[in-house]
Amino acid sequence: MQTDFTPNQLADPQIKVADDILRKCVHCGFCTATCPTYVLLGDELDGPRGRIYMIKNMLEADAPAPVAPSAKVVKHIDRCLSCLSCMTTCPASVDYMHLVDRARARIEETFARPLADRWLRNVLAAVVPNPGLFRWALIGARLARPFKALLPGRLKGMIEMAPKSLPRPSDTARAQVFKVEGKQLKRVVVMTGCAQQVLRPAINEATIRLLTRHGCEVIIAEGAGCCGALVHHMGREAEAHVQAKANIAAWEKVATDDLGLDAIVINASGCGTTVKDYGWMLKDDPDWADRAETISALTCDVTEIMSELGLGDVIAQSRPTVTYHSACSMQHGQQIREQPKDLLRGAGFEVLEPAEGHLCCGSAGTYNLLQPELAGRLLARKIDNLKKTGGQIIATGNIGCLVQIAEGFAGEGGVPVVHTVELLDWATGGPKPPEVS
Repeated sequence: MQTDFTPNQLADPQIKVADDILRKCVHCGFCTATCPTYVLLGDELDGPRGRIYMIKNMLEADAPAPVAPSAKVVKHIDRCLSCLSCMTTCPASVDYMHLVDRARARIEETFARPLADRWLRNVLAAVVPNPGLFRWALIGARLARPFKALLPGRLKGMIEMAPKSLPRPSDTARAQVFKVEGKQLKRVVVMTGCAQQVLRPAINEATIRLLTRHGCEVIIAEGAGCCGALVHHMGREAEAHVQAKANIAAWEKVATDDLGLDAIVINASGCGTTVKDYGWMLKDDPDWADRAETISALTCDVTEIMSELGLGDVIAQSRPTVTYHSACSMQHGQQIREQPKDLLRGAGFEVLEPAEGHLCCGSAGTYNLLQPELAGRLLARKIDNLKKTGGQIIATGNIGCLVQIAEGFAGEGGVPVVHTVELLDWATGGPKPPEVS
């Protein structure tokens, strides 16, 4: 793609990177076939190629000073799920992820959103990354259910999505060390996350049991929190960098003590994609660039480290069939495709895969709250494909997908939706997930 940035613009490192990305695009359109919003809407502006053109024009217009984009441009970029399916398909290796991230930051800097939109985004950015506030917000939403008909559209949707009950807080969320069972092979940090520890603390508990059973001493680091993905995908770069630096500083304390650190293990693929990108996010910060790169290099998904360790003794018993839903952040963001399925098969499960497995379920962080109509259509399509497999259980490796798909199966015969690690834990000596009848 030809670009037309001025020399002054190209002196800005962010614009120079965007220019390099844009020039790789060859307009082939392969990306449109795998873009969920293009598949739904059939609009060129709701596909990666159309968005790339809009981003190019938006950034080029910033001479000599930034110009606010039109509401139309913002609408179509907001509709992007950041599922990154286009990057898996692209034959030219266009780095769409970092290009759309730059576009969102540019929009956040210059575009005046409507008041209701600003309010919703501010609430989500303040509440969801804070487990204490998030728990209270969900309790409040549950109490507000009888009055949801009186509420405006988006707020009504948030009330409907709140779970009818919440699990008790888990002791695994606090800073501590879990000793290995048997011979120690690795010393690892487990990231407990923000929303996950409120919505499904059993995932972290299963992760810790699985790792300690397979030779890992597990540390929950003091001071670690939200990965920063939520605000990062809203274009709030400064807030995302603050959260990233807090995690880097917390994990560095573990990595630099006398015992060292072998890995930072993450069991929510959306978080893993972001933490693995810390090196890029902070590359222009001389005080943090190398530190961020080191942390990113240590980061792995729980299925990556379990594939390296190998499953121990698997308890022999009959197992339900499992339909594996690969989260977009897992298969496209981190390019992890076979390890989770191989581990489940090794644990004794028959693994099925749905049609259109490359398409997003519509969760995508806060997308299902910010774009509920499109998210609902994607969810309905995903549920239909999952049902057709005939699997008795749905397994996935991302909390957002888990909650979204479980909501889609409500009233559909009670098909349980669990995290991959819960099944691996059960198969190797842990408790049976309560969702599995």
